[in-house]
Amino acid sequence: MGRIGKEIAGQIISFIGLVLVAVTCGIPMWRVTSYIGANIVTGQTIWDGLWMNCVMQSTGQMQCKLNDSVMKLSADLQAARALVIISLIVGFIGFIITFVGAKCTGCLKKDSSQAKVVIMSGCLFIVSAVLVLIPVCWSAAITITDFQSVLTIETQKRELGASIYIGWAAAALLLLGGIILTTSCPPQKPMYGYPGYPPAQMYPYAGPANYGPVYAPPSSQPYTAPGSYAPTKPYGAPTAYSARQYR
Repeated sequence: MGRIGKEIAGQIISFIGLVLVAVTCGIPMWRVTSYIGANIVTGQTIWDGLWMNCVMQSTGQMQCKLNDSVMKLSADLQAARALVIISLIVGFIGFIITFVGAKCTGCLKKDSSQAKVVIMSGCLFIVSAVLVLIPVCWSAAITITDFQSVLTIETQKRELGASIYIGWAAAALLLLGGIILTTSCPPQKPMYGYPGYPPAQMYPYAGPANYGPVYAPPSSQPYTAPGSYAPTKPYGAPTAYSARQYR
């Protein structure tokens, strides 16, 4: 799979994870309590969410009420409100940044700049996955602890809702998409040669297999020693001197 294919796959997987985070934040199914009285008609199901609580009667009627105050929620749901919203914001920013640094869009010309932007968006998706994973695991741990406690009344025991499982799936998809985006970029520096040029082709040596001393024939040119001070033109000295020149 090439670079463009990895970027598209990372964007699609991260977008699906971001949608699941929004679903986890919206639906009121973090905890589910089932109560059945002496008669099946009196049975009801209570759903606890971040923003509202819903009660469904066995007759099919459902009533929902918004949470007027944050202080009415438990500590894990109060933290879940903030962390899930921050996860949505960070994931949305990372999703927008992927289009800026993607190779198929061409917003940036340099490959190194595109690589940096895509890696940044992948890191944001990983952070978003961690932010949604913390409240989901926290709420699941508290729900399981209360369910197994002997001090909890039978009618008040709660079970894991659909939002917990959807949150786990969203965190896994965001983490996978972030890893794909951070590993889809080529190296910024070439391993050999000059940037923008293909490497030189290597050719095998086609000479003789055995090597031996090489002798050159003597040259026919006369040898002239370096640094000679001999005149370049021949100097013709007189053969004889007359005596009158020295009188």
